[in-house]
Amino acid sequence: MELPVSRVLAFGAWLVVQSKAAAGAPTISIFLKPPGVIPPGGSTTICCHCQCDDGNVVLYKDGQQLRILELRDGRAEFPISNATQEDAGPYSCHYLAGGTVLARSETLEIMVEEFHLPKPVLSVLPGLEVAAGAYVTFRCTITHASAGCFLYLEGQDKALDLLPKDQDDFNLSRVHKGNEGRYSCQCFTKGALWNWSDVSNSLDLVVKDYTWSNVVRLALGAAVLVLLGLIVAEDRHGHCCMWLGWERRARCSLRPELPTTGSRMGTLGFLQHLLTVR
Repeated sequence: MELPVSRVLAFGAWLVVQSKAAAGAPTISIFLKPPGVIPPGGSTTICCHCQCDDGNVVLYKDGQQLRILELRDGRAEFPISNATQEDAGPYSCHYLAGGTVLARSETLEIMVEEFHLPKPVLSVLPGLEVAAGAYVTFRCTITHASAGCFLYLEGQDKALDLLPKDQDDFNLSRVHKGNEGRYSCQCFTKGALWNWSDVSNSLDLVVKDYTWSNVVRLALGAAVLVLLGLIVAEDRHGHCCMWLGWERRARCSLRPELPTTGSRMGTLGFLQHLLTVR
């Protein structure tokens, strides 16, 4: 059975519209700043980041609405201070515009626990500033033989990776600009109960894309050369107009007034007159 051409075209147009609508649909994410398990009495901030226009963000916990804030620069922040066990639980953000929920975030689980382990130290090899495509190692060091560790990247709703107790390193191969950000780690032991450490010092990884930097430098260099060429050409044109005989000067755009007949200016004065007129 053959479909009419008009129906096929209409279906194709509908697919195009749907794909454009999906590409432009708002999205919202949720994360903690700083990330990690919170100690009793500690503080943190729930951040809701939306790829969307102006509107409101509603914060939910266990499916119950807590607060609503207006978006500012695509972000709404909900601080938690003097944390207790009542602050623990699952949170999510909803993007609201015109009374309609247009986007929902993933669920963020907040934990409030006592810290019993020593604070770990995070280091980055070969350094905090690396070239795109490099191999980077994050090392979380803690003075506890049986502890495992989580690696965090601020802006993510979950830990990047779990470092087992027999492994201290987390490796990134062929890093790119998307790997940039603020990293930290937190360690734990698991038995009848989970014991946690404080969150480590945070480190900011910077990825330099030298290929793009070179393109920019070449473009700027070319622009400078073009500008210098224009300056030289204009200067030579000015000298041409200044030193050519008067009959040929008439072709130039700048024409000085000729001395009147009988003037006492003389030849020297006439030449000085030519030199001062530009």
